[in-house]
Amino acid sequence: MAKVIEQRGLYFDEFEVGAVYKHAPGRTVTEADNVLFTTLTMNTQSLHLDAAWSERQEFGERLVNSMMTLSIIVGASVAQLTQGTIVANLGFEEVAFPHPMHHGDTLYSESEILDARPSRSRPGQGIIRVRHVGRNQDGTVVATCVRSVLMQGAPGKDQS
Repeated sequence: MAKVIEQRGLYFDEFEVGAVYKHAPGRTVTEADNVLFTTLTMNTQSLHLDAAWSERQEFGERLVNSMMTLSIIVGASVAQLTQGTIVANLGFEEVAFPHPMHHGDTLYSESEILDARPSRSRPGQGIIRVRHVGRNQDGTVVATCVRSVLMQGAPGKDQS
């Protein structure tokens, strides 16, 4: 019988404060991606949808929706960090978009574990704080955030 290996994220007790995870692959964001995300989320901002208007603005073209950029950098971390081991997202803080994303840019992301503590109210679970950073193909930081996540502990392990 073949050995079965199931892909999963990390359990709470496997997180190491200070560890940095580089996520792969990167994601090239297309015009179609941007228009679809923007319309699905009912964001009617002309900066994302109206090419003629955007050409007359500071950047001279439409920009990628920053909420899409945030979603991609968090989403890129799932397979490596939280797939099947997350209980819930608890919140985001320190969200910043220091540089715009343009159609055709490729987004690369990494995550640093800032803090990990056992949950005081949920035995067998713990809370991690993670900083997600997104960079474009030139290495320019385009998005950052700090996220708090409630994680399952490893089966059979006491988290206290």
